[in-house]
Amino acid sequence: MNEDKHYRWLILAFQLPTEEAYTRVKIWRRLQGIGAVSFRNAVYLLPAEEQTQEDFEWILREIRACGGEGAVFEGELTASSHDQALRVLFDTARESDYRALAEELRSAISARPRESPDAVEPRSLEARVRRRLQEIETIDFFGANGRETVHALLGRLEPAQSITQEKVPMPESLNSLNLSGRTWVTRAGVRVDRMASAWLIRRRIDPQAQFKFVDARTYRPRAGEVRFDMFEAEYTHDADRCTFEVLIDLVGGDDGLKAIGEIVHDLDIKDRKFDRPEAAGIRQLIEGIIAGSESDDQRLERSAGLFDYLYCSFSDSRR
Repeated sequence: MNEDKHYRWLILAFQLPTEEAYTRVKIWRRLQGIGAVSFRNAVYLLPAEEQTQEDFEWILREIRACGGEGAVFEGELTASSHDQALRVLFDTARESDYRALAEELRSAISARPRESPDAVEPRSLEARVRRRLQEIETIDFFGANGRETVHALLGRLEPAQSITQEKVPMPESLNSLNLSGRTWVTRAGVRVDRMASAWLIRRRIDPQAQFKFVDARTYRPRAGEVRFDMFEAEYTHDADRCTFEVLIDLVGGDDGLKAIGEIVHDLDIKDRKFDRPEAAGIRQLIEGIIAGSESDDQRLERSAGLFDYLYCSFSDSRR
């Protein structure tokens, strides 16, 4: 990578009520989950990207909901040497994460019975490590050392076998919320929570729903529009719940929707609340859809099939 390159950075500066110890720990864990590094006390940094800006904005909303204050800034440092110093902070954090996974794998491999050196490690170990590895890779912004070592150690474990499940029909759409015929508005650059929410809107609320993608900074609501997953929206994050979870409450959730909601929560909120083993693979598929789509409409169209089959795999009516 070019050592003279200047990077754009996002800076989150905030202040929390001093008596709220639980809140401070909660916000700190959220910042750790998105890969932010501490620069000066309550000042945290991330590389300036679409996803990192969204992550900071949601955390800022949580800070304000807890009675705190803060702001997100974007800018460049005056010298590339300063950029490199910040990169070291990010790389050091991720190298520590990779090292911990490698040590866990080495311990598991060395603990195999001597009389059966090729014994297969429990599938739960491999699934958990792979899930954690993908979480680390998602916030490894500059390619820290140690990832290759973890992959090599994983290669010594037999991969878990995939299970194919039969597709079942999606339940009929629900139109009891008097929301049909509306235009659903959300921020441009849709990702997992907005993709899943749009899928749920079309499957359970209004099959003919129209979607509009806007710049949240300049958008002004119009008659007949319903906003979701954006600030001041009718349907958006509520406390530590993502928008998809909020919409499930409206339409009534079953086992399939609940499972998808837990996956979307883990991917969007990044707090590992449910620690769903499927989240890492779904994240990879979502990133592929984003990379291969030219518009938000395409992202919704292509992700809809993913959520259809995901719902089928979790449905209790499968045979």
